[in-house]
Amino acid sequence: MDVEERLKLVTRNAVEVVTEEELRQLLEEKEEPVAYVGFEPSGKVHLGHKLVIDKMIDLQEAGFHVIILLADLHAYLNEKGALEEVRELADYNRRCFLAMGLDPNKTEFVLGSEFQLDEDYALDVYRMARHTTMRRARRSMDMIARSEENPPVSQVVYPLMQALDIVHLNVDLAVGGLEQRKIHMLARDVLPKLGYDSPTCLHTPIIHGLDGDEKMSSSKNNFIAVDDEPEVIREKLRKAYCPAREAEGNPILEIYQYFIFREYDEVTIERPEKYGGDVTYTSYEELKRDFVDGELHPLDLKENAARYLIEILKPVRKAVSAPS
Repeated sequence: MDVEERLKLVTRNAVEVVTEEELRQLLEEKEEPVAYVGFEPSGKVHLGHKLVIDKMIDLQEAGFHVIILLADLHAYLNEKGALEEVRELADYNRRCFLAMGLDPNKTEFVLGSEFQLDEDYALDVYRMARHTTMRRARRSMDMIARSEENPPVSQVVYPLMQALDIVHLNVDLAVGGLEQRKIHMLARDVLPKLGYDSPTCLHTPIIHGLDGDEKMSSSKNNFIAVDDEPEVIREKLRKAYCPAREAEGNPILEIYQYFIFREYDEVTIERPEKYGGDVTYTSYEELKRDFVDGELHPLDLKENAARYLIEILKPVRKAVSAPS
């Protein structure tokens, strides 16, 4: 696989790369660059997580070594539970992520507490705090915390630590959903002041919640968990937001775009003959066009999305239900 092929694989289904020139140089100069993404172990692993894990699988295929940070201290600071509870969830996360298709020989799982309590790391947190204004730190906080009138100091420390994770894990490429952009830009601006290089960053889309909310989230109960049982998936999708002819912000279409067409070269919408019979698509763009034109009914889209998604998530259900 040459550099152009690797670049195309790395950037597919990505919103942006900061910057693409840096990414190209990285692919040209390093045989096995390092990419990382961090997750708070909290709540259920859902399709929003899978969207990012699928990108990490792309990166592995493009020759990257992948680090998955199971951010137990971040989750603790963000009030997601006691450390013991968070660490139990970290193992559940690891099992789900591997079952999604990560190569275990090219994936390194790291608990945040394995290095974030070291003296050098703590000193860097203090150094970074001296170079970061309260306004900038608050702007980089989690959206929910940002909306609070008087958030705890721990949630201001959080973005500083996330920026420092990049250098303390010796990362070449930082990956995250688009909601991580502010933290990544903080890292690019401030880390050089501490003597570190600015990281190259890649951002994936944010998948909408099943209720039409701008983000799928376990806290909002608007998600498909990757270990949901088939009937639960069918029921959730049957009730999901999917206005006829509307593509913008449509979570059902996003499931086709990011998950189903990723796995299948051809997708068949099965429906009764009286409603036009089965129809097969070889691209997401074709399916989206027919839906917007009124050729596909929302219910047909939902029922077939459930059929494909149940099959795609089968390995995760099997892995999570098996004894650890």
